[in-house]
Amino acid sequence: MAKKTIDQTEVQGKTVLMRVDFNVPLDENLAITDDRRIRMALPSIKSVVDRGGKLILMSHLGRPTGGEGDEKFSLQPAATRLGELLGSTVHFASDTVGDDAKAKAAALGEGEVLVLENLRFNPGEKKGDAEFAGKLAAMADVYCNDAFGTCHRKDASMVAVPEAMSGKPRVVGHLVAKEIAYLSDAISTPARPFVAILGGAKVSDKINVINNLLGICDAILIGGAMAYTFSLAQGGKVGNSLVEKDKVDLAKELLAKSDGKLHLPSDTHCGDDFGNIAGCNKVVVKAGEIPDGMEGLDIGPETAKSYGDIIKGAKTVVWNGPMGVFEKPPMDEGTKAVAQAVADSDATSIIGGGDSAAAVEQLGFAEQVSHVSTGGGASLAMLEGQAFAAVDLLDEA
Repeated sequence: MAKKTIDQTEVQGKTVLMRVDFNVPLDENLAITDDRRIRMALPSIKSVVDRGGKLILMSHLGRPTGGEGDEKFSLQPAATRLGELLGSTVHFASDTVGDDAKAKAAALGEGEVLVLENLRFNPGEKKGDAEFAGKLAAMADVYCNDAFGTCHRKDASMVAVPEAMSGKPRVVGHLVAKEIAYLSDAISTPARPFVAILGGAKVSDKINVINNLLGICDAILIGGAMAYTFSLAQGGKVGNSLVEKDKVDLAKELLAKSDGKLHLPSDTHCGDDFGNIAGCNKVVVKAGEIPDGMEGLDIGPETAKSYGDIIKGAKTVVWNGPMGVFEKPPMDEGTKAVAQAVADSDATSIIGGGDSAAAVEQLGFAEQVSHVSTGGGASLAMLEGQAFAAVDLLDEA
């Protein structure tokens, strides 16, 4: 699945249209509270500007509705922050394909950067509209996709724009190249034993992932609230735990065909007040024996140890979803123990975006794993074995 990269593409004097993921969190004063996504795009951005290319950046931010209050989703703060990080002027267009964008794109000099306004301010973006895409495509000589977080989507900037630029170079940036290398290689040619760790609230979110990984993995370790749906499927008592009662039959099917690969918690850390975890009554019980009035909030210490032992022997580890309510101590202990085991292992370790990435960052293990994915939904879709049109139509290496 290796794709041609921006570094392998001649950009001197050419205009590069790069899809980035500047979907950064903003506070009520529209100040960026975490600029990690902007910083992670810097290698691809510098690859163009340092070699004399003209760079147009496009991204979405938030979920604008097309009505009042959408101004809070402007990419202006992201453009300002990028200028600070680059130590140079970054131009900003107040529209995406209107007069301001066209004029500023045409006026770009070599090594200069222009950020377009939020793509989702134009309804054509989410619809994958060819006319909107054609106007974006007309501004540039080269297309570069460096937004892994939206690679599983069919938005105009992801699919219709590169389609409209057929015949011109269409390449990947550093982030997407790295994601493809880690995630697709892990699935197609994993070093074994290959262990997947799946957490989070819902079995329904991970059905396709579990189905796909059962055919590839040597072991799948289940944590998070979805473990209680499996527990219910085995006739266990789950108290007030978060469960999907309509998915119990499905959980039974997955267990039946798992051939012993699905590992479920043997004990559970419970509490009787989710709103006050620190101060509520807490108890560790055997799996399937959660008392009435209590709910499972984390894997127990016995499970954490047995999962750690399995991880220790792994050569490839993919982790998507925390083991419990990792934001609220002491229900972070299971996630912390698993993160420590992954960090200590010799395996190639891939953390699939979203909550797992947040947990690894928060617990201080991000530097000790091989790869932290930038896209939760996209990494899940890749683990499901989905094809990505946004990647498939780019130039082969």
